[in-house]
Amino acid sequence: MQPKTVLITGCSSGIGRATALAFLDEGWTVYATARDPSDIETLADAGCKTDRLDVTNQADVDRIVDRILDEDGVITCLVNNAGYGQFGPIEDVPIEHVETQYEVNVYGPHRLIRAVLPHMRREERGTIINVSSVAGRISFPGGGVYCGSKFALEAMSDALRTEVEPFGINVVLVEPGPVATNFAERAGNQVDAVDRSSAYKAFYDIFDDTEAVGGDGPGAVSPQRVAEDILNAASATKPVARVPVGTVARFSVLGRFVPDALRDQLWSIVRRFT
Repeated sequence: MQPKTVLITGCSSGIGRATALAFLDEGWTVYATARDPSDIETLADAGCKTDRLDVTNQADVDRIVDRILDEDGVITCLVNNAGYGQFGPIEDVPIEHVETQYEVNVYGPHRLIRAVLPHMRREERGTIINVSSVAGRISFPGGGVYCGSKFALEAMSDALRTEVEPFGINVVLVEPGPVATNFAERAGNQVDAVDRSSAYKAFYDIFDDTEAVGGDGPGAVSPQRVAEDILNAASATKPVARVPVGTVARFSVLGRFVPDALRDQLWSIVRRFT
């Protein structure tokens, strides 16, 4: 049996940490990475190979890929998990916040993909898993910047999937709905970092009252549930292109088939009754 090695980004908590442990339990050689190595010391104790990786830093990306190839000679799977959510009305979000959102959620995966593909093409095998979101399929008020980054990741993945298919490489989008992590807290901090204009008070009231992007409400799935689907996609001979995770995700993606005018009316009704 050929060795199986996976590189996972964003392993400090939540989905990334659960994914690293899931692959480890199945006997994979796991390279678990995060911007702050102290956040993944417990993963090292568990048996993962850990390293610092800031996905916005090309030197970091090149270094970790070179390390894996030097030590193990193979990168079987790349899991692009690192990311965060910048929320807020389009007018209120400063351009530098938009740039940072895309730097992490779009350009980061692009850097990793470009770094691993020459090796995967030579081996004529490999799987690239991009952790997207149901927000990559349907946008919502106050989520334009975050959804835009996930829409971009989805489009990039769709193109990549057919580009690399002749080389025996698979590309999979994993699309969770709400997940029981600290994502909502981090997203709230990002909203607090923008200057709230009174023009969009209705959005901020909804966000503050419901934490609409949170993972503790009805339908939320555990990070381990997402990790299970990621592992299954990496292990499949012919994985499906998209994996919505959880009931909320499976039903929410259907919203893209609703006529735009009707969807806009639904958001208007939500705003009036909150």
